[in-house]
Amino acid sequence: MADQTSDSTSSVAPISVSSPTPPKKDITSPVDSKLTELNESRAELLNRIQNLKQDLQSWRGKLDTQVKVYREELSGLKKTLNLEVEQLREEFKDLKTTLNQQQDDVSASLKSLGLQDNPKDSKEQMDKGSEVKEDKVEDLLIDDNVEEEKH
Repeated sequence: MADQTSDSTSSVAPISVSSPTPPKKDITSPVDSKLTELNESRAELLNRIQNLKQDLQSWRGKLDTQVKVYREELSGLKKTLNLEVEQLREEFKDLKTTLNQQQDDVSASLKSLGLQDNPKDSKEQMDKGSEVKEDKVEDLLIDDNVEEEKH
């Protein structure tokens, strides 16, 4: 078997150096064209990336500007709302004062007419008296309205 192995190696013909090899121009030409194509593709991709970066930067700038504008608008709306709430508070305070004054005036008018409730009265007496008082208060209000219309 050792003889067969040595025979098989000896029977293989050595590759001759004179075998036809393609010329270097043919090999380099496809490689050069492929390199040129890859370089162009690379340049195109880099250009796209640069454009995307610029678009992103522009978009961020616009977004920042828009956020700033919205914050300013919200701040203005908040100030306006706070002013209106404060005005409403003042108006309600004035209304409360006016209503308290009117209530005091009505109480004084009723007292002068002898219709003032006595806190010691029972609930039943107050209910009966309230009907009479309501009628008299309505009469007083009607009389006040008539007097105001005359002026």
